[in-house]
Amino acid sequence: MIRNFSDHAANERTFLAWIRTAISIMAFGFVIEKFDLFLKFAQVSTVPHLSRQLNDPLATIAGLVLMGLGAVVMSMATHRFLRTARDIDSGEIKQGSGARIDVALATMLVVLGCCLFVYLAQNLIATF
Repeated sequence: MIRNFSDHAANERTFLAWIRTAISIMAFGFVIEKFDLFLKFAQVSTVPHLSRQLNDPLATIAGLVLMGLGAVVMSMATHRFLRTARDIDSGEIKQGSGARIDVALATMLVVLGCCLFVYLAQNLIATF
């Protein structure tokens, strides 16, 4: 029998949830990049005289940032998983210090989401 099995199982479930979140963030970055490509083709085919934003790199940058952010989340999740597993085995009670990282990550995602909203709204207004 594994000592502290339920704690280790909970730690592993949390780790896998973080990995799923990281994969989702990376996939969202890929979708943002491809959706921008779709918008560029749709803009040229529907409103050819409004091709001023055809070389706008915001969606490419946002997609790359999200993919990089997903990689950061994966590395952070791995680090926290290993640290928590070590802490479970040591038996000492320690205070959690990951709250700042979680708040910073959430803040970055909110800012990036707002930027993407503004970008898509701008493209929508430009087509009318």
